[in-house]
Amino acid sequence: MSTSLRDKVVLITGAAGGLGRQLALELAREGAVVAVIDLQPGPLRALCEEMVANRAGWAVADVADAAGLSAAANELERALGPVDVLIANAAVGTETPAVGFHPGDLARQVQVNLLGVANSIGAVLPGMLRRGRGHLVAISSLASYRGMPRGAGYCASKAGVNALMDSLRVELRAHGIACTTVCPGWIRTPLARQSSLRKRGTMNVHRAARRVLTAVRRRRPFAAFPLVPRLAVALMRWLPVPLGDALAGWSLSRKGRDPALAAAAVPERALATARQT
Repeated sequence: MSTSLRDKVVLITGAAGGLGRQLALELAREGAVVAVIDLQPGPLRALCEEMVANRAGWAVADVADAAGLSAAANELERALGPVDVLIANAAVGTETPAVGFHPGDLARQVQVNLLGVANSIGAVLPGMLRRGRGHLVAISSLASYRGMPRGAGYCASKAGVNALMDSLRVELRAHGIACTTVCPGWIRTPLARQSSLRKRGTMNVHRAARRVLTAVRRRRPFAAFPLVPRLAVALMRWLPVPLGDALAGWSLSRKGRDPALAAAAVPERALATARQT
């Protein structure tokens, strides 16, 4: 069953560009009230001007800063109304190879990708509980399925997002609050174009946003796409460990030549410059 998002207040983090920005535009076209948060005021202001026909608002905050994020969310709720749907989309990513491993690279990704989702939820969940309704959406990744070479920090942070959402979903169902975890693979965004990998076989950001919003409207507990990369990473996860490791290593050696395995092995944000998207 699909529900309309028209007139719903939807808060999106990491909305200055990429998937977050496209989600905001799609929601505005549907008639939602869109609230956006990111670190970059210029792109947020431009985004809200593009959504001028709809009620929209923006605020600057770092999702890794729980107090600052909560204050930004409260400001937007005072202006636009209580948040009905949260889409926790903000993320950072850098490669974390085993040779030359730096714990700080992993820590920053955990702070933003995992704790940032927790902080985003913490900013809106109390109000949802008081009202007895709401919807929490976290943008995870196919990288959450298993650890991949050179992606230790990103994979670990996104696996944590999945576990967090699984835990909350079971408890919050009784309170009328839905939880949706979305795991996309490669998406063609400006950040992805900075990567040296070939982009053949990746998903258009418009199509990806539509897939995310379909999952939101249907209040699905979990959604993952595209199909071929999803099957590839699922296979690596469920094979006996030696076989899964061998396939993961082979996919790394094929990176940039085999688009399906490259998409499964190194999602877009795991290769991007470390910044919120």
